[in-house]
Amino acid sequence: MESMLAEPTDNAPTDVTLRAVTPRRFTLLADQLIAIYVAAMRYPPGTAGGRRQLWLEHSARPGFACVAAFDPDQQPLAFGYGYTGRHGQWWHNEVQRGMTTALRNEWLTDYFELTELHTRPDAQGHRIGEQVLRTLLTDRPERRVLLSTPEGENRAWRLYRRLGFSDVLRQYRFTGDPRPFGILGRALPVDV
Repeated sequence: MESMLAEPTDNAPTDVTLRAVTPRRFTLLADQLIAIYVAAMRYPPGTAGGRRQLWLEHSARPGFACVAAFDPDQQPLAFGYGYTGRHGQWWHNEVQRGMTTALRNEWLTDYFELTELHTRPDAQGHRIGEQVLRTLLTDRPERRVLLSTPEGENRAWRLYRRLGFSDVLRQYRFTGDPRPFGILGRALPVDV
């Protein structure tokens, strides 16, 4: 799968190519993708240390998929990845803690966990992340998609709302992280 982004907006990077990234290629790109993650989230540089091994473990999970946007020099501008969510995975077990039985039955069966979606800061605001997300969620076998994102009005929230994500849990706190998160979800497929 490879495609060009349609009709770039003003000042948008031109000739952006979207590509599915295999687990092997994901391993090779991990450091570049982590750099995008750190920059996009405005984390201190030391944040990257623990991510690499975790992400490589994610790439071996059932249903793993990654899509990245590349500039003409084949440098990644944005990426998103996830996998089929299952009982026993850290995120699943954490989110389950905050849900009623009815919510668990509705959301935590047959879902794709959108684990990461980030765009390099110099490429943000041109809907590249939206195209990555739409492509990533195309033809998924799961019935739903779930994600967590820090609370607060920002581009990520506007993107998720624009694509029809609704609140599953709000002001949720994961073990070991004092920040409040929103858990958002929607049915699949997402109209492309």
